[in-house]
Amino acid sequence: MLILASASPRRKTLLENSGLDFIIYPAEREINPVGSLSPEEYAVESAYAKALEVAAKFDTTNIVLGADTIVYLDGEIIGKPKDKADAYGMLKKLSGNTHRVYTGYALVKDGKITKGCEVTKVTFRVLEDDEIYAYIDSGEPMDKAGAYGVQERGCVFVKAIDGDFYNVMGLPICSVYTEIRSILRENKT
Repeated sequence: MLILASASPRRKTLLENSGLDFIIYPAEREINPVGSLSPEEYAVESAYAKALEVAAKFDTTNIVLGADTIVYLDGEIIGKPKDKADAYGMLKKLSGNTHRVYTGYALVKDGKITKGCEVTKVTFRVLEDDEIYAYIDSGEPMDKAGAYGVQERGCVFVKAIDGDFYNVMGLPICSVYTEIRSILRENKT
């Protein structure tokens, strides 16, 4: 059985669309890796910690998927906003700039670990304050890395995407699906 160690509705939708059978058992807390890690290492290690936390609660024959998405701009990792003021600051930084979205993932099964990360460049048009405030008032940015959802109202901020669109949503589904199929094939032999 596949277990998604995330409460993200976007990851749930992407896995449902893939046709994979799975259950959801979210990691209990956000994990913030320590040390001087690159954005890729940070996203992967956070995903791995989530997968390990959940895997410890299930039989090892299950596949546990952990994932973490971060936004990276000018040497800064931008996570989820703490409040409306934080969301405003994030969106103002992204306005008129190109940032990178990193989604790290980890699959744990029978003590074997598969890790990976996708990187996508996203360019925002210049945003006006009134539209930033209206977007924040919608409540949409509060549970998303970088304070926006490309698949929802935040789509009007995005001028260009270079890379995997689904990665920006929170899960590079093609890469993850391919890895899961590989794990399942290994277990049949």
